[in-house]
Amino acid sequence: MGESQMGRGRAALCVSLLAIVCAEPQTHAQGLTLVGRGERLSSGTTTDVWVLGDFAYIGTFTNPCGDGTGLNGSGVRIFDVSAVTALPEVGLIPSVLGTRANDVKVASMNSGDILVHSNERCDFTGVGGFEIWNVNDPTHAVHLASVRVDELNEIANDVLGGVTNVGVHNLWLFQQDTRDYVAVVVGSGFDNFRIFDITDPTIPSRVAAWGAEELFDPGVGDLTFADPNGVDRVNAVFGWLFEGYGDSKNRFLHDITISADGTRAYLSNWDAGLVLLDISNPFSPSLISVALDSVHGSPDGEVNSHAAWPSADGTVVVETEEDFSADNATRPIDFTFQILATNTIPGVSISTLAGDDFEANQLGNSVTITAAGVTVDAGPLSPVTYAAHEGEGNQPKLGDTGPISGEAVWIGRACSGDPIINLSNFSAGDIAVVRRGVCFFSEKLAIAAALGAAAIVISNDRRGITPWGGVRIWDYSDPANPRLASTFLTDCAAMPTDESCDVRGTYTVHNVIVEDQWAFISWYSDGVLVLDISDPYNPVEVARYHETDAPFEVQNGGIQDVWGIYKVPGESRIYASDRNGGLYVLLSCVCDFNGNGLVDLGDHAAFTQCAAGPGVVPNPPAPITTQQCLDAFDFDNDLDVDLFDFTNFSKMIAGS
Repeated sequence: MGESQMGRGRAALCVSLLAIVCAEPQTHAQGLTLVGRGERLSSGTTTDVWVLGDFAYIGTFTNPCGDGTGLNGSGVRIFDVSAVTALPEVGLIPSVLGTRANDVKVASMNSGDILVHSNERCDFTGVGGFEIWNVNDPTHAVHLASVRVDELNEIANDVLGGVTNVGVHNLWLFQQDTRDYVAVVVGSGFDNFRIFDITDPTIPSRVAAWGAEELFDPGVGDLTFADPNGVDRVNAVFGWLFEGYGDSKNRFLHDITISADGTRAYLSNWDAGLVLLDISNPFSPSLISVALDSVHGSPDGEVNSHAAWPSADGTVVVETEEDFSADNATRPIDFTFQILATNTIPGVSISTLAGDDFEANQLGNSVTITAAGVTVDAGPLSPVTYAAHEGEGNQPKLGDTGPISGEAVWIGRACSGDPIINLSNFSAGDIAVVRRGVCFFSEKLAIAAALGAAAIVISNDRRGITPWGGVRIWDYSDPANPRLASTFLTDCAAMPTDESCDVRGTYTVHNVIVEDQWAFISWYSDGVLVLDISDPYNPVEVARYHETDAPFEVQNGGIQDVWGIYKVPGESRIYASDRNGGLYVLLSCVCDFNGNGLVDLGDHAAFTQCAAGPGVVPNPPAPITTQQCLDAFDFDNDLDVDLFDFTNFSKMIAGS
């Protein structure tokens, strides 16, 4: 196995689909040029991005929750990317009422340009499943079908208390000859992976279902109450599904990628590993292999198979491990109160160390809480502001209520059966401070609300510094026996306490796309990375788009927080979605025309030979060819070398 690579290849400045160009990096944007923005300034709102033709589509997280119209900023937002630089929002596809459209996929299918988006509840009124739209004209999308999904196995359904209308987290469109399909990730107990035939997108039909339970007990998914020991076998499987490795334990499916020919499905099955299925017969998926190495695949023993993408020939697969357990003691946690009637007061989380301060000073602190911080205005802990994170769920949001002030009272763990510490000192309107652990966050909120609390502050209980999640690269030369070739971590993912890392940042990897020898990766607060994986046992970082200064935060609506990544095959544009700032379009460049490892005056001379103006195909003097000009300098792929290309080339030559 190749050694773990932590931020290797820092000398890389320019990258293209054809060549790597090396120079010393300058500032933060290393080798990727920002050329366009689709502005959407809303903290933590934007999710995935997908592109078809001249239009980019981005999803929406929980806030704002779907209102059925999209007029509140929810739903799938559509941007015209034909002009590259100015990216106007030109349409929207509304989320179902009470529902978020987290994942969006769009592709040209036999029936036309088809968009599918996931449904996950963000309010009582929400639904699960997914929606199908025709986007032949993205400015006038046509709704074709709604699909709702339930628990399929009758025993599993009974064990879970009746599971209907469950959420879908991710999807994938694919074709086999004249048939169109969508694969979906279903939030059920069994059968997380399902395939629907959408050849006629107005009447989708389920053709297959499979789940990781088959890895533990083959055939268990087909059991009924009539089968001997059926209930015992299903219960045993659930014991396994809710276990796993490291801090975040479960073996449920998170994401899927289907090979370009539509015959292989790569299932990122969290702690069950990276599962490869043969779906050449979409009615009967069959297991090929499981890629799993909990010892060498992560420095802290996590698996957390989050997303994956194969090379064109399938011999290399890049897998991402999303791991938020890093820096537990010093950061507030991401969490949810779920969707419950008892969620009647706002709530935020604070770090373990902040909780330690409140536990040591349980009374006498007057505080003001917002979605981002808990400020001690008076008392033994003043003056100080602790970073906070507002929980997801249907509880009142601090953005709506405004800041809440009151006396902070430490009440302990706040689970049913626990004594309420400082009960005699607690008055209606106080702010309850509790410790994470044992029971659900929603139970703690309900207990605090019953005491008359105006809000709840939940302190993390995890200690110690562990790495964030990184990349695993697998050798699939033998698909039945994948081998871990190498791992990759950025510096901040490997060393969260390094002074170069923003304490507000999230430094786990997220999504990946592979084209030729390049892996294009969204890495939250580390931005967008490009890895050269031509040698999967020795990956090298060759480019990055990473911004950290104050002006960037202003125009982005917060720190860099890149969620989604998309790449049109054969083009130099890279599309990235930032949770705070919306859509970004980046360009890669060859630039180093003379091949000396720098972007310098020699390359500038070549540029002047290639430049012919807008709409004019380059006709340079021999020995330079038209194709060499376009490969090196045509940033926007419009078959000319003009002022736009010169502007971007100038940025590169200035950085060398």
